[in-house]
Amino acid sequence: MAHGSSATSTTAIADSRIPASHPFAAHLRRVAVLEAEQPHPVWTPEDGPLPSLYLSHGGGPMPFESPEWLDPLHGWARALPKPRAVLVVSAHWESAPLSVSAVRPDELVYDFGGFDPLYHSFRYDTPDAGALAREVVGLVSDTQQVHQHARRGLDHGAWVPLKIMYPAADVPVLQLSLPTEDPDQLLALGARLRPLREQGVLVIGSGHMTHGLPFLTREMFVENKAPGWSTDFDAWAADALARGAVDELARFRTAAPGMPYAHPTVEHFTPLFVTLGAATDPAGPVVTVLDGYGVGLSRRSFQTT
Repeated sequence: MAHGSSATSTTAIADSRIPASHPFAAHLRRVAVLEAEQPHPVWTPEDGPLPSLYLSHGGGPMPFESPEWLDPLHGWARALPKPRAVLVVSAHWESAPLSVSAVRPDELVYDFGGFDPLYHSFRYDTPDAGALAREVVGLVSDTQQVHQHARRGLDHGAWVPLKIMYPAADVPVLQLSLPTEDPDQLLALGARLRPLREQGVLVIGSGHMTHGLPFLTREMFVENKAPGWSTDFDAWAADALARGAVDELARFRTAAPGMPYAHPTVEHFTPLFVTLGAATDPAGPVVTVLDGYGVGLSRRSFQTT
C-alpha cells in the first residue's frame, strides 16, 4: 500500500493563524518538540495488526480547547505505531448504500455551529487515500454496492480527533459511511474490514459513549455534572465490554439503563459495532484509553486487542 508522507502547506498556513495562547497552539508546540526528539515510528508488518478503536470524539471542535482531550488523544496515537492509513466510520455520516469519501477532498465538513469562527478556517489536508479506497471497495463490494463520492470531505467526527492525534496531516484518511443502525450488520461490516489492520490501517468507529444532548441542562454544561442516565449507561457498557457480551451490547436499546436518554438517536453508539467487528475476536478484551465525562457525556473510548 503506497501512501504519502508529508503535510501540505495549506494545513500549516491555517494552523499559523491560531493565537499563540490557544490550547491547540500549545499542543502543536509540544508535538513539534516531541517529534523532533523522538519521531513517531511508522507501522511495519513486524508490529502485527493494529487494534481497532472506538473513539468518543467530543462536541464539535471543543476538544481543541481542552488538555483533557488533547493530551490523551495524542498520547493514544503515540502509543501505537503510526498507521499507514486511517479508515473512519463516523456518527455524522449516515448514508446507504455504503459510501466512501473523496480520496483527497478540497474541503472539510464543518458540521457544527455556535463556536469560534476560527474553527471554520482549520484544514486537514491529508495525502491521497485512493489506494485505501480501492482496498475497502474490494473487501466489501461482493456483498453490497459502494458509492464513491468525488467531493465529500471528512466530517468533524473524523477530522477533529485525527487533527489532534496526527496533526502533521501526513497519514491518508478515508471515511466510510454508517449505512445502517443494525448492530449485526455493522459487526459483519467490521469483520469485512478486519484484514486492513494487518496492513497497517487503523480502523476507527467514531461516536460518543453517551450522547443525550437534548437532555443536558445548563448546569451540566457549566459544571460538567454527569446525569444518572449518562453514568448508568456508561457503567453498563463498560461492564458488557469487559465481559465480551457482544449480544447484550447489541440489545442496548432495551438492555441498557439510561435509555433512551443516553442515546435518543443511536448513531453515536452504533459505530462501536464496526470497531468490535474489526477486532480479531469481537468478544475479546478491550483496553479503555479515555474515560470520564465532558459536559455530562461519557467520553469512554477504547481499543481492541
